[in-house]
Amino acid sequence: MARLDETQIADALARLPGWARVGDALLRQFTFSSFPDAVAFVVRLAFDAELADHHPDVTISYRRVTLRYSTHSEGGITLKDVEGARAVDRLHVPGPHA
Repeated sequence: MARLDETQIADALARLPGWARVGDALLRQFTFSSFPDAVAFVVRLAFDAELADHHPDVTISYRRVTLRYSTHSEGGITLKDVEGARAVDRLHVPGPHA
């Protein structure tokens, strides 16, 4: 899968509220009301990522989860990363933990 060009990345980010480009990756941070809520979110995400065979880098810091999508084999952002970010947005239900 080919890397996206600058225009394609900008267009994707316009439709991905809360996501930002950081270097050659898409990044978003989520804050939850508790550590168990943060871990539960990551567990739900893990099943979807495994099915898609595309996994984000995940950092859990207490109630905060940071996700970073980049296609390592392509050295940057591809459609797989955009699709991963969209899947996360469908999975994440904003609420008091958001």
